[in-house]
Amino acid sequence: MAEQTLFERILSGEIPSHKIASGDGWYAFLDIFPRREGHTLVIPTKPVQRIAQLTEIERSRLMSGVVEVQTLLTNYFSTTDFTVVVHDGPLAGQEVPHVHVHVLPRTAGDNGSTLAAMWPHSSHAEPDHATLNALAASITKEA
Repeated sequence: MAEQTLFERILSGEIPSHKIASGDGWYAFLDIFPRREGHTLVIPTKPVQRIAQLTEIERSRLMSGVVEVQTLLTNYFSTTDFTVVVHDGPLAGQEVPHVHVHVLPRTAGDNGSTLAAMWPHSSHAEPDHATLNALAASITKEA
């Protein structure tokens, strides 16, 4: 039997968490290493590593949980702006092999930034539309 993930242990109550909300198929709690106050994780109760391993209904329920968490954080932080991030697999930066959605409330002056800040050395030159068009065509041909 595979070892339980940290999030499975949280769901079972073995490890404590700071619950924000829960619903059918999902659970939300504060990140213990927050990037800012209110940083919340929303996880499916089904222990899978990748989004594609959830059924369409399970993905829908998870996103409903994200929206419910955003509503709670909106009321507390007086904001409607959020950074919502999923690291889908270890090469994408996923540290716990269990799907989880990071929900971070954004407020003026919180030092939040754009997605480009995650890759500070990336080029901001003019887009190469020919290369992008060829890649899009190759990807969709494979589908």
